[in-house]
Amino acid sequence: MRITKRTNIAVRLLMYCAANADRLVTKTETAECCNISENHLAQVINQLSQLGYLNTQRGRNGGMSLGRAAGEIRIGDVFRDLEGSLPMVECFADVDNTCPLVDACRLKQALAAAAEAFYASLDDLTLSSLVCDNAALLQILQPVGCTR
Repeated sequence: MRITKRTNIAVRLLMYCAANADRLVTKTETAECCNISENHLAQVINQLSQLGYLNTQRGRNGGMSLGRAAGEIRIGDVFRDLEGSLPMVECFADVDNTCPLVDACRLKQALAAAAEAFYASLDDLTLSSLVCDNAALLQILQPVGCTR
């Protein structure tokens, strides 16, 4: 299973916001610190805002912050919301499925179970559990250390 770039960026962004929860963070500083293209980041910010993971404020003094407490954001939910129902293999797709084995193949069921186990294992993680008491991560995610 391969995680999309969008989900990777989303988790970095959420961790950055959690590490800097005492203030609004900007897209520019986040992009610099987390080594993310501002264009990709803008798309992810928009999606996370629509999903309620982020609050955004426009304007000169604008920025973003977590839309709910870090302890309430389950990483499994973030992955599900961003990865959506992307087909892992062709037989998962309702449209354009040309596999002749689909009616008899047991691999589809095994892959579906494996994907659910993957997401279930992420359900035990909250954003808070990734950031809290992680001094090394907090040091990396401070704006001062973001002069890469």
